[in-house]
Amino acid sequence: MTTARPAPLSSWPSDLSAFCFEVPHSEESLLFESGKGVRLSDAAGRSYLDALSGVFVTCFGYDCEPIVRAVTDQLRTLPFNPPLHGTNRAALELAQGLVDLAPAGITAAKLVNGGSESVEAAIRLARLHHRSRGNPGKVKILSYYHGYHGATFGSLTLTGRPDVTRFGPGLPGVVHVWPPDCLEAFWDVPAEQSGALAAAMIERTIEAEGPDSVAALVIEPVIHLRGMAIPSADYLARVREVCDRHGVLLVFDEIVTGFGRTGRPFAAQTFGVTPDILCVGKGISGGYAPLAAVLMAEHIAEGLGEKGGPVSFAPSHTYAANPLASAAGLAAVTLFRDGGYLDRIRELSAYTEPRLRAVAGDRGTVRAVGLLYGIKLAGGGERLGERVASACLRRGLIIRGQDDWVVLAPAFVTTTAEVDEIVGVLGEALDEVCGAGR
Repeated sequence: MTTARPAPLSSWPSDLSAFCFEVPHSEESLLFESGKGVRLSDAAGRSYLDALSGVFVTCFGYDCEPIVRAVTDQLRTLPFNPPLHGTNRAALELAQGLVDLAPAGITAAKLVNGGSESVEAAIRLARLHHRSRGNPGKVKILSYYHGYHGATFGSLTLTGRPDVTRFGPGLPGVVHVWPPDCLEAFWDVPAEQSGALAAAMIERTIEAEGPDSVAALVIEPVIHLRGMAIPSADYLARVREVCDRHGVLLVFDEIVTGFGRTGRPFAAQTFGVTPDILCVGKGISGGYAPLAAVLMAEHIAEGLGEKGGPVSFAPSHTYAANPLASAAGLAAVTLFRDGGYLDRIRELSAYTEPRLRAVAGDRGTVRAVGLLYGIKLAGGGERLGERVASACLRRGLIIRGQDDWVVLAPAFVTTTAEVDEIVGVLGEALDEVCGAGR
């Protein structure tokens, strides 16, 4: 059994007042110094096995030489180009690579800096699409309660969680709907019925709001902040039909699920449903540069230029399609496409899933698709997921835990020996927090 390690001596500067942290600084906050493979080291010399890929980002690990080389070469050649006067070759090639990976019918890509910007662009694009077709009143955006779409004003409004209301009123015209997992959890709707009922409720919401006022439905195919809630096989197809009936655009937020996480390039292909707009990020650059994109179907793109020709969509951002970020993205997408990673993901998933189910036992329900894993913990208890994640961190394992769930997303380069280590440490943490399982 691994012994929980004591907290290290402080390695932080004495004055931290100049830096605004992403989450509150605590005794568990780490000052990272280096990374190699799927392991990180902190300033106190401790090593951590990263079973979360940073935050669903570092799918090729922390020392991927092809991406490092591509960024280095680009840095020496062209670190920046005037965005008001043109673009760069890496950005052009990356856009084509993204379209080639995407489901059939997706024909254009706009490069941005992060997932929140991608979602914001999708909102603007949906409204512009309807306006250009003579329907300027179609402006409302539907999204899930308990979903997550980002930290900028519009994307945060789409995030249907109570903790975002501290910022005051959000973007006007956003209406939230209930996903199948919430119907199961809050109203005891059987899993075999929740998809059909949730899709019907979305349709009733569109009808109640007025189809002539609803522009788009923005959803995560797999809901991260519900402990990786995975929909039933028919649910997304039903939602696609509802949107088509009422002239509502379907937008998939695949910031987490894109680039092989679900076993296919995108969850759209995993579930066999193609949206009108696809928001992608995180793994798009392997974590080597801030980068995201919004991918669009031909009927969306054709409103931005001549059919089959260049398209443009402004206003944009100074660092959008930046040469360095584009070089990182192009190298990552090329590596993903040509490096046999889809086979590797399937093999690693087949090895990992049964071991996670075995270690969870009766202490939680494992949700698995590709290399995305959620464990819905049984028994309740305050901050159960956070406590399990904290117990893992003390043992040198990085996962995420919140509410009554924990999630894992191992990098594509994780070895089976490292999977065994992940499962072993997780088992010890579950023993500590939840008691011995069966």
